[in-house]
Amino acid sequence: MIILQLYMAFLKIGMFSIGGGYVMLPLIQKEIIENYGWLTQTEFVDIIAIAEMTPGPVAINSATFIGYQTAGIWGAAFATAGVVTPSLVLMVLAAKMINRFYENRWVQAAFGGLRPAVIALIAGAAIYVAGTAITDYISVIFGLAAFALLIFTKLHPIVVLAISAVAGIIIYL
Repeated sequence: MIILQLYMAFLKIGMFSIGGGYVMLPLIQKEIIENYGWLTQTEFVDIIAIAEMTPGPVAINSATFIGYQTAGIWGAAFATAGVVTPSLVLMVLAAKMINRFYENRWVQAAFGGLRPAVIALIAGAAIYVAGTAITDYISVIFGLAAFALLIFTKLHPIVVLAISAVAGIIIYL
């Protein structure tokens, strides 16, 4: 049954994605496109773009959109439940133990190894999405301009997205 498959796929994604939504993107891509074939590469990138623009965590938004695209409202509910289950369980356990173990040198050493790995996963996801989203020299210019606006100005990311959308309408229509 596809709803159970969605739950299990996103449960796996949620269990092995330390570091947040962007870290999940390569795992989502592997599960949803390569393992199950529920979406095409283009559909996946479009859903990630929508998940980025909507309020909330990108992982939850992605799971909800992919679940809905795959199996309707129940698919959205089960995919979302799957991706949040591991975090919910871990946060309940962590809340009970964090004060007792956080200063432990073994825990600190583990975090020291996890932080750089998380950065690598985020960079890998960015490169992966860029490979599909950058289709011509104009999209390269859009990407560089948006990056510059985010890094060198105090513009809010929503404003940068709005500017990019308007520029896309003007140039691509």
